[in-house]
Amino acid sequence: MTVSTTTEQTAGLRRISVLLFSDDRSTRDAVRLGVGSSPSPDVLVDRWHECATAPGVELALEEAAFDLLILDGEAQPYGGLGLCRQLKNERFDCPPVLVLTGRPNDGWLAAWSQADGVVPHPLDPAALAAAVVRLAR
Repeated sequence: MTVSTTTEQTAGLRRISVLLFSDDRSTRDAVRLGVGSSPSPDVLVDRWHECATAPGVELALEEAAFDLLILDGEAQPYGGLGLCRQLKNERFDCPPVLVLTGRPNDGWLAAWSQADGVVPHPLDPAALAAAVVRLAR
């Protein structure tokens, strides 16, 4: 069953649903806190869906639509960079993907993964919020 996306534009406000993948709860917490519920006056995160495994991401994408995926490239045993590349190549309806890389110099890995955006560890809340807003718009 596919549920329609929660994206809604009302009076300039864009409501988005975000799938967040990391095997590390503290990383998921840092992303949610860094982005917040309203990363800009015109973007509101209406729903967060968290996954700790790659199969969980695939199942969630079969059951619901998301406006943005945030995938942790440092997740184990299957990282978000490989998962991003797989989703970009296998799903015609793949939403924009923001990947979290291990270091600032790992931008080439994000390019290989076909990600739409990248934020390196250590996670900067302002960079996370800006990347989410850019991809949501």
